[in-house]
Amino acid sequence: MKKQFISLCMAWWAVTGWASPHTFQVSSPDRNYVFTFTQEEPEGKTRMYYTLSYKGKEIVHRSELGVEIENKLLESALGIENDACRNWRDNLTFIGADSASHDGTWQPLYGERKEIPDRYRSLQIKFRKGEAPASEVTGGYDRSRTYFMNVEVRAYNEGVAFRYHFPATSNGLFLHITDELTEFAMPEGTMAWHEPWAQAPVSLLPLEGWEGESERPLTMKLGNGLTVSLGEARMVDYVRTKFALASGKAHTLKTSMYDCADIITPYDTPWRVIMAAERPVDLIAHNFIYLNLNEPNVLQGDLSWIRPGKTFRSGLSQKEALAAVDFAAERGLQYVHLDAGWYGPEMKMESDATRISESKDLDIKAICDYASTKGIGVWLYVNQRALVQQIDRLLPLYKEWGIKGIKFGFVQVGNQFWTIWLHKAVRQCADYGIMVDIHDEYRPTGVSRTLPHLMTQEGIAGNETMPDARHNTILPFTRFLCGPADYTPCYFNARVKNTHAHQLAMPVVYYSPITFLYWYDTPSLYQGEKELEFWKNVPTTWDETYPIDGEPGEYIAMARRSGEKWFVGVMNGLEARKLTIPTGFLLPKKKYTLTLYQDDPKMETRTKVAVSRKTIKGGDSIRLDLLASGGAAMEIEPQPSSSIRISYFAFPITSAK
Repeated sequence: MKKQFISLCMAWWAVTGWASPHTFQVSSPDRNYVFTFTQEEPEGKTRMYYTLSYKGKEIVHRSELGVEIENKLLESALGIENDACRNWRDNLTFIGADSASHDGTWQPLYGERKEIPDRYRSLQIKFRKGEAPASEVTGGYDRSRTYFMNVEVRAYNEGVAFRYHFPATSNGLFLHITDELTEFAMPEGTMAWHEPWAQAPVSLLPLEGWEGESERPLTMKLGNGLTVSLGEARMVDYVRTKFALASGKAHTLKTSMYDCADIITPYDTPWRVIMAAERPVDLIAHNFIYLNLNEPNVLQGDLSWIRPGKTFRSGLSQKEALAAVDFAAERGLQYVHLDAGWYGPEMKMESDATRISESKDLDIKAICDYASTKGIGVWLYVNQRALVQQIDRLLPLYKEWGIKGIKFGFVQVGNQFWTIWLHKAVRQCADYGIMVDIHDEYRPTGVSRTLPHLMTQEGIAGNETMPDARHNTILPFTRFLCGPADYTPCYFNARVKNTHAHQLAMPVVYYSPITFLYWYDTPSLYQGEKELEFWKNVPTTWDETYPIDGEPGEYIAMARRSGEKWFVGVMNGLEARKLTIPTGFLLPKKKYTLTLYQDDPKMETRTKVAVSRKTIKGGDSIRLDLLASGGAAMEIEPQPSSSIRISYFAFPITSAK
């Protein structure tokens, strides 16, 4: 880490015409992003603003920064004269700034890539609020009205993030945050993939006329052709935020808090993340920025119990569970899962998750013992109601049974209390060597870097809701930017609205270290379908991820490498399409064996998926005729004389409908 302290700030007249007492800039290492901070004086008040540009194009116009804090009751309780200024953007006194740079890499325990670059330039702008810091210590308390707040900015090649930092103070007061004033003034004509809640359908809307809020990440198409995504990282002790339209300000978004937050200094708010790209898939290539904005792994000792893999949901009888174990072992899966209902009505507080429901013919410890003989682990569903009441009893019991993971069900997120409770509960699971899958409205913010046993989470309209192919081809550019999702791909279910080859591609396109396959299916439905060798062979974590190309709602093509073998998933939208896919991710001119799985209506099989093999060379193009709502999957393995190359550059594919 290199650090340079700034003793004198740069000052000039802002292009807006406001006098700018303090202006600072920080750029990404490749200089594509430029973040400009100003403290200006409109209407006799100093306020904080920022702009952000990408490759010379302004992607966020002049936007306000700050928080609203109401400390009246807290200050009164300590006999401190109340501070009338609630808006911590007004009349803050600049006291200094410093900058730094960081250039490193780190290796995750598992992930979408074997190694992650962590390179950024940072800026910290420091302010005092209230009186000069003269101490007025009475009865052990400093009764001066002196507070501090810093604006911290990190500029990566992958995007820019900023947050508010509240340093420790001598008066030791709590702070009651009632609103976050962070805004994002977008260029006129911006269209957003709007999603009112985490499991909602997605609509492409202009930044006007919204009812309510939109989830994060929020991905937008700008009039200049760029794609921009707004997100949130490291949200562990705050409140859930979404995006709402700022009142009275055209095409401007505001950070919308679920509720108030109570903090004790020192404290950091979550990071606000802004990513931009000329091609939408470049956002996917850069999604590790969310992990970089979180703390490193805090788990100690042997972590071999954290084991990614594929999971099959069992029926809730002993016979079905044992058959599920056999099916998992046969089909190359690593886990079986006992879902809601095994301990009684999940929505009732009186249901006891320490014992099996009297209505169920289940012996979970016996299932775990049998599964272990076949190298299969067992996951359990537990509703949050039971976890809140019983977690201290449940975890040692489940460890004794041999449980490998818990799926937290119907998790309440939103206010600060439940946010803190949830992450504490996840941390507790690590003490017993138990992995976690969080369901319902929770969305990741990169915390899996810190707690890598948090394997996946829902927060998505997945296959349970049977969405169409348009929805499926939007998700990689929106929800999946912030982290893995438990999408629950089905295969044989008759309600699925896309082809079998489309479903087959999902474990490659959709990243999830714990991937639930064959959702709603049973072992008896499997009849030796040849193409399902792909699901048997596909891993859930990767050494390299290579987004090839795509357009939200239209199509997505993704390549990922594990060892020397490449897997490719292609998912098409609602219109038939011809795609020509270059193989720039392979070694030039080297020979590979391509196994291609694609829709073929002429096949006399019930799934209509054709399997073919041929030799290709690195750099060759693969031509696909994709059905409406169709797709394709590929395994590409180097022939004996070939070796692997690490590559981080995507090549566009050509698309014709």
